[in-house]
Amino acid sequence: MTTNQMIKTADSKLQALGSKQQIQGILFVVTAMLLSIFLLLHPMAAQAEDPDATAQNIVSEEEVIDPFGRQTPRSTVQGFIKALSENNASLASNYLNLTTGENPIEVVRQVKLALDTGGRLNAELQISNSPSGDLADQLPPNLEKVGTITTQGHVIDIILVRKTTAEGSKYWQISRKTLQAIKGSNIAAKTTIVDKYSLKPLQNKTIGGYGVADMFAVFILVLFCIAVSYIFVGLLYLFLKSYYPKVRKKPLPADTKVLLPLALVVTSLILYEVMVYAGVSVTVREPVNRIKDIVGWFASTWLLLRIVDAVFHRAERQSYKRNQTERVSILSLLHKIIKTLLLILASIFVFGNLGFDLTTGIAALGVGGLALALGAQKMIENLVGSVVVVADQPVRVGDYCKFGELEGTVIDIGIRSTRLRTLNRTIVTVPNGDFSSMSIENFASRDMFHFLHNIYIKRNVAAAELEKFLVEMEEFLVAHKLTNSEWTQVRISELRQDSMVIEFRAYIYASGADEFYDKQTQLLIDILKEIEKYPVEHALETQRMVIETASSSNADPASNVFTKPGSESSQTPDTNI
Repeated sequence: MTTNQMIKTADSKLQALGSKQQIQGILFVVTAMLLSIFLLLHPMAAQAEDPDATAQNIVSEEEVIDPFGRQTPRSTVQGFIKALSENNASLASNYLNLTTGENPIEVVRQVKLALDTGGRLNAELQISNSPSGDLADQLPPNLEKVGTITTQGHVIDIILVRKTTAEGSKYWQISRKTLQAIKGSNIAAKTTIVDKYSLKPLQNKTIGGYGVADMFAVFILVLFCIAVSYIFVGLLYLFLKSYYPKVRKKPLPADTKVLLPLALVVTSLILYEVMVYAGVSVTVREPVNRIKDIVGWFASTWLLLRIVDAVFHRAERQSYKRNQTERVSILSLLHKIIKTLLLILASIFVFGNLGFDLTTGIAALGVGGLALALGAQKMIENLVGSVVVVADQPVRVGDYCKFGELEGTVIDIGIRSTRLRTLNRTIVTVPNGDFSSMSIENFASRDMFHFLHNIYIKRNVAAAELEKFLVEMEEFLVAHKLTNSEWTQVRISELRQDSMVIEFRAYIYASGADEFYDKQTQLLIDILKEIEKYPVEHALETQRMVIETASSSNADPASNVFTKPGSESSQTPDTNI
């Protein structure tokens, strides 16, 4: 299969996978929304939302438990909204810092009216769940800001104040200053968009303390925000798709798969303000806001997953295009790890929004991860080693290299190990953890080959002739078509008793070892032909052999000496026969 065929096959697979993932993503968000609503209505979630239960989890055993669950700013806000949804003004008044003689029902009505018309409470995760409040909010320790109310051109801060009972129990209430600001703003009831356009049969009817008209209005507003967001994102995509190639001279990297998750993210950002503008009651708005935050986290995670998919799919296509197939397995593994981490983080934020205490779960997850890391230490080491080998690229598939005491051609770089074929045609498998820490010599990365050879000449040549020979031979080597100017030199490297060692050094361009050996042979032949033009002789190594016989034992030994080419006489002992 050719490289183009591999790319086309990979593209078709990725497109089919993208369509399948888009369907899975839609089902994923719908399931998440249904699960969120179920958890909110489930008794376990109700128990998590209960201010009494929340306070009991964080307050020490020695502290007296407040009967209204006002130990923390978050539980105070939750309890007050719950009392308003139950239409229980007497219970709601316990969360207000009232003075003697005030009508609690009237004050509760004013506060609810202010929250309905322009109140914006902070997200639950932003409200402190500690008995002492948020000590880093630049407010006095006994004060806590939990939201704002916008009315008639000015903003009223919703401030909680920490009070102490005669028994020493501490609790939080909406401060007297906030109540006076609400009373002084003279907020009057006015007809809202919900009141104006809701069906008459739905007005003044409740289900579980929530207004049916408000719930129906929220449903319509959600559909409206999704439609507007999708149209806005679609138009923006078309604009970028048209003008991005003109500016950057390449196609827009994003595709239509990001439109739906991005539209949901935009919806989660604007829905709360739309509900405030439409006049949705705070008792319905705050639970919906919690669901909206959960869906926003899911949509953000979905969008990030789409972006991660696009980035890694593009990297895989580039790897196939550049014939770097060893990267694909590593990219696939990193792709899965990043997606898993995104899902874990999204789950943490979602369950935190639902009111669950995740401290124990995160601790257990950390202990389990530590145990897994210790048990799979060698596997993780090889995994990290494979990432290092691919990222650093000391070798690639097809490179001939030397590692440790072995050398061979790299045939595969896997997740756990690297396989190499040696000169003996065997396959050596090296764990990536060890391979990445070795000293690797990559012969495939050579840009030129080193030519280094010695020629031995006799010492009977005159010094002037020898000097001329060295100069002209170096000029010949420099001008030769096979050498370059990197380092070319002809010199006397050693003077021996019977010869002189002439060193020829140069660099030769070659694409591989086979080509270099052919060029080296040609260069050596040309050098030998050139040497024939000079009055120098090659020094042949000699061997002395002394033969003794019984008849010539008293004769001159020198008469029985034979000289034979082969080795130096000084290095070969006499052989007596």
